[in-house]
Amino acid sequence: MRAAAARASSGPAAGLTCAGGPQIVARQTGRGADVQKILITGSAGFIGFHLARHLLAAGHRVHGYDGMTPYYDVTLKEKRHAVLKDMPGFSATEAMLEDVPTLDRAVDDFAPEVIIHLAAQAGVRYSLTHPRSYVETNFIGTFNVLEAAQRLRVRHLLIASTSSVYGANPEMPFRETDRTDHPLTVYSATKKASEVLAHSYAHLWGLPVTLFRFFTVYGAWGRPDLAYFKFARAILQGEPIDVYNHGELWRDFTAVEDLVEGVSRLIPLAPPLPSDRDVAVEGDSLSPVAPHRVVNVGNNDKVHLMDFIRTLETLLGRKAICNFLPMQPGDVPATWADCSLLKRLTGFRPQTDLATGLARFVDWYRDYSRL
Repeated sequence: MRAAAARASSGPAAGLTCAGGPQIVARQTGRGADVQKILITGSAGFIGFHLARHLLAAGHRVHGYDGMTPYYDVTLKEKRHAVLKDMPGFSATEAMLEDVPTLDRAVDDFAPEVIIHLAAQAGVRYSLTHPRSYVETNFIGTFNVLEAAQRLRVRHLLIASTSSVYGANPEMPFRETDRTDHPLTVYSATKKASEVLAHSYAHLWGLPVTLFRFFTVYGAWGRPDLAYFKFARAILQGEPIDVYNHGELWRDFTAVEDLVEGVSRLIPLAPPLPSDRDVAVEGDSLSPVAPHRVVNVGNNDKVHLMDFIRTLETLLGRKAICNFLPMQPGDVPATWADCSLLKRLTGFRPQTDLATGLARFVDWYRDYSRL
């Protein structure tokens, strides 16, 4: 195992130019030249689409892999992929992660230097009634991606996790080094399980893995099942919106543009092997035995749900009809990210204010829905 790990860490430093940002140099890794070929799973999804577009605009080649599942309107996914297909450097495979022969063929043919694994069965509430799909897609799918990444010896594997893994943790803001042993839903349990499985691969084969935990992402081209999307549609149509826990909820709302910038800046920062570490980063979540790191990507703030609704009302020019309901099973009263580690590693911290971020979404939504 030591020989394999040594081979995986050979080569000069890596760098990546991010659209709209500076040249980022991987100070803590010894891996190959500038990243050019990046495979993104879930490329037709909300975040995958934005990340692929960002990287293509920066001049990188991107291969998307997406199952086009009907969890929500497939037409929206097809439109996202259509936008990407009009950009130079994009190619795609439409198949499920559970289809191992197709996944392996796509990975082998494209030969990516970096894999960003975003594909997952999303939706916390949906996991209450469809738990099997989360185990099959989120856990088994991640296992298949780990196998492919390890076989190709990619420079860096980045995997999307979620703020939901913090579960019942009462201490906020959430830090990457906090314990995450009490997930409250099947969704968060499968994400936590994937984090642990990824650590095993990082330790056994020297595979550099970064897990990024998202916090309530919103923006244009978003998922129709997300609260802000449903709120906008209902408000414009004069229909009531369901407001859980009687509005006493706080969320760390993160603009998708900020999230994409943060993830892009993490790409060249492959976690080093324990033997290659010479500079400690304050508050780092590096494993003591593996090239494995967890990074929060949030707005570093929490917003009351009713303030969020009022901001949306102002932008839409209409009042919401609120249907106040008790707390949903598996939900948490608040999320709040400490993004100090992201800032120390990349020099970037998300900071788009809610009114600005929601205004971008409203402009897109009015055009997309014609409401």
